[in-house]
Amino acid sequence: MHGLKYDDKKSSEEKIMKNISAEQEYREQIKQEGLTVGIFTTTWCPDCKRLDMFIDEITQEHQDKQWFTIDRDEFPEISEEQTVMGIPSLLVFKDGEKIAHLHSANAKTPEAVNEFLNNL
Repeated sequence: MHGLKYDDKKSSEEKIMKNISAEQEYREQIKQEGLTVGIFTTTWCPDCKRLDMFIDEITQEHQDKQWFTIDRDEFPEISEEQTVMGIPSLLVFKDGEKIAHLHSANAKTPEAVNEFLNNL
């Protein structure tokens, strides 16, 4: 099982999981029509690496949603604004508003993440 970052299908990876590199890009992403799922992560977090091992399968099952990752350490203001205390955290946005937040303690298994997304 490989994390999405290591997938050889570069073009499909870009369509499925967008990596946020600027605050304006984040603001535009959360205003997308429909549901947008943002994964707040960092490079040093062990639980984030565990999430990487199964997140590609979850994004495949939930292609009706827009997906992005954002590094909490690179964007501390956004993380604070969204009350992201632990990582990884999955936040769901609809029309620019946060409608759901899966906190790090509950984002450790594919079952927990799928249950969260299926209950939106």
